[in-house]
Amino acid sequence: MSKFNELINSETPVLVDFSAEWCGPCKMMAPILKQVASQVGDKARIIKVDIDKNPQATAAYHVQSVPTLIIFKKGEIKFRQSGVMQANQLAPILLRHV
Repeated sequence: MSKFNELINSETPVLVDFSAEWCGPCKMMAPILKQVASQVGDKARIIKVDIDKNPQATAAYHVQSVPTLIIFKKGEIKFRQSGVMQANQLAPILLRHV
């Protein structure tokens, strides 16, 4: 959890994808996030958090459905949405917080 806190408290915006192995829509997010990563480059970070392996983070941010996407910057939540988003929707939102 300390590594996670270190990441989300940084100057660089971090998109956290709360997901689960058993979740079909979560699997759809993988190529979308790869596309977003190629668009934002090193201006932002994207990390995946498995809700089953990280119950502390899941509970701390009240994640009740997956996928849930949260953008953090300096420890603050800048954006949050549950469900699949397309790269052309997500990349501009992430870049807004750079």
